[in-house]
Amino acid sequence: MNDLEKKSFYSFLGLYVVSSFLFIALVGFWYYKAQKHALENETYYKLEHLADKKAGEIVMAHMQGSATREISVPEDIKLALIDSKGNVVEGNLVEPDIKIKPGYFTLNGYNILISDAPREHLNISYVVVQSNRLNEKVQALKESVWILSVFAFLVIIIIAWVLSKIFMKPLNKRVMQIERFINDVTHELNTPITSLSMSTDQVLKAGECTPKTLNNISISTKQLYDIYRSLTYLNFNHKEEISEPLDLKEVLEKSIEYYRPLAEIKRIDFEVDLEETRCIITTSQLTLLLGNLIGNAIKYSSPRSTITISLKNRVLKIIDEGIGIDQTKQKEIFEKFKRGTDYSGGFGVGLSIVKSICDEYNIKIELDSLLEKGTEFRLYL
Repeated sequence: MNDLEKKSFYSFLGLYVVSSFLFIALVGFWYYKAQKHALENETYYKLEHLADKKAGEIVMAHMQGSATREISVPEDIKLALIDSKGNVVEGNLVEPDIKIKPGYFTLNGYNILISDAPREHLNISYVVVQSNRLNEKVQALKESVWILSVFAFLVIIIIAWVLSKIFMKPLNKRVMQIERFINDVTHELNTPITSLSMSTDQVLKAGECTPKTLNNISISTKQLYDIYRSLTYLNFNHKEEISEPLDLKEVLEKSIEYYRPLAEIKRIDFEVDLEETRCIITTSQLTLLLGNLIGNAIKYSSPRSTITISLKNRVLKIIDEGIGIDQTKQKEIFEKFKRGTDYSGGFGVGLSIVKSICDEYNIKIELDSLLEKGTEFRLYL
């Protein structure tokens, strides 16, 4: 990954991890508070139940004139009975200095409930129920929440790493396409610029411009202009033009003549059969559409071959005798930055522009191609 990709990767990863951490912390805190409250209620009602049960036994024994029965008390709970004078007559208090009055409170880690339910039956005024189990349960709850939070956070980090990789995969692919595009554009520009430089040097040295040199300058200029038109179209800043009825035959003839000098370098002939066909489209887009198709046909044709261009019954056919396109790549060559082959350069946007214009004007485009045999494009207007 380059620096920009690394920055994007770690930014996404950091944002995901921090937001997930905050979410886990919030959920963990909420869960802890809810469980703690539930434990506190459970402890209170448990102590209250034992106090009422013991008080009920005392009242019942007093009314029946019998001895009180022992009730089952969990080991973690201490029970004490206080008489009307404030003395402990059964059990013991965890804190001797406890102020005896009805209520529920916490003291030195113990939850203490004092009930006056006996109503001085058998001279018992209060039942004191004491337990330190809640504190232990809360500590265990804290540990559980911490362990689960840490585990969840580790899982989130792993998920975040995987998602970041998945997130960066198409971005990385797009960056590689753009880098390749820039390299291809640079290479494409180098050829006409070098030719122009050499031609002008020859003119300056000879003191005159021969037809051959002038032709080279013209071809190189056209190549630069084609690159400029494609890049301008891709930039999406081209001016809005009004579509108008155009004679496709006339525009097509001009395009053929425009590219004829480039074809002559490879000694490629044009076989043309055109009939007048009118269509509604902007001049610049039609010129760009035809230019890309004809330019590609020349670029990928074999030397001393023929390019057939026919326009009949509103069907435009451009057929070359070139290298052809592999069957596996024919579906993707209309995508931006995709090329069917590395032969003869190019930067992978020509056919994507063609497809874009065709889609805009509802022109159906078809492709037939065989390796080492040639390629045929058909446009149904």
